[in-house]
Amino acid sequence: MTILLAGDIGGTKTLLATYRLEEGQMVQLRCERFASAAWDDFSALLRQFLAGAEAGSEAPSHGCLAIAGPVQDGRVRLTNLPWQLDELELATACGLERLELVNDFAVLIYGLPHLGESQQALVREGVPQPGPLAILGAGTGLGVAIGVPGPRGLIALASEAAHADFSPRLEREWRLKQWLQQDLALERVSIERIVSGTGLGHVFRWFLHESGAGHGLTQAAQAWALAERRGDAERPDLPALVAIAAGEGDPQAAAALDLWLAAYGSVAGDLALQSLCRGGLWLGGGTAAKLLSQLRSQAFLGSFGAKGRLTPVLEQIPLRALIDPAAGLFSAACRARMLLG
Repeated sequence: MTILLAGDIGGTKTLLATYRLEEGQMVQLRCERFASAAWDDFSALLRQFLAGAEAGSEAPSHGCLAIAGPVQDGRVRLTNLPWQLDELELATACGLERLELVNDFAVLIYGLPHLGESQQALVREGVPQPGPLAILGAGTGLGVAIGVPGPRGLIALASEAAHADFSPRLEREWRLKQWLQQDLALERVSIERIVSGTGLGHVFRWFLHESGAGHGLTQAAQAWALAERRGDAERPDLPALVAIAAGEGDPQAAAALDLWLAAYGSVAGDLALQSLCRGGLWLGGGTAAKLLSQLRSQAFLGSFGAKGRLTPVLEQIPLRALIDPAAGLFSAACRARMLLG
């Protein structure tokens, strides 16, 4: 019987799980959640998890850990924790034949071909073909990853494409970019500044600035912007408040959401052209499940497909939303299975 180790490791929480491989299917055996900041050393946390298995149970032989940070040469230093992880050192310390560290957004590529219907939702039909896959996820930031076919399955390519320059398509997007650059004292405005959950908050603040009129969310917007500048964790969830107000028919919130969706759709279309992800494009991040109906709207889909003479290419690419909050752990398990050879 083959046992696999999977992990999803972030600055706030760490999820670790073991899976049993039965006739090609993965069955989760146990899963534990740890407060990351409570541990000075990740290897001690991992050893405690493995020691908690039932007496006589088989230990995992292969594993994959999804890490919130850039992985290079099998090593990673977490941004918000004093942890330095080395996959060879961890494998040796925990008795694993092989362990791989993968960026926590790029790892999703390995799970996409194996998602069940409850883990994803159709955004728009297409005609899937053999070839690359891609995923774009607007949450606090904007994640981008591409999967290309290799001789032993998909190869996940991490990307920092979200930090490319935001390119306005319309005059109002140009005004938004100019205002945001000045308001936040930025040298440049990246895609992520606008196309992310955080970006929706900034788009709405720009609408308030443009209108010059009072609004029921003005105070929340001011408090949110101040906390954003200070880096305070405690603040109103302005993007969520905007989405709720838009759903209730508030015209300014609806206009802000439509502008944000159009920008997101355009960036998604650009990624589809850059990667030629004929196997499909997935939309992930915290907004995918919360704004599913809006992602199916013309505001998003119209901008996605508005690529001139290459529009017919995009019409063939299926669009799906990744809605499983545990997709990172599942995808790490899928990658661990690939390491069996």
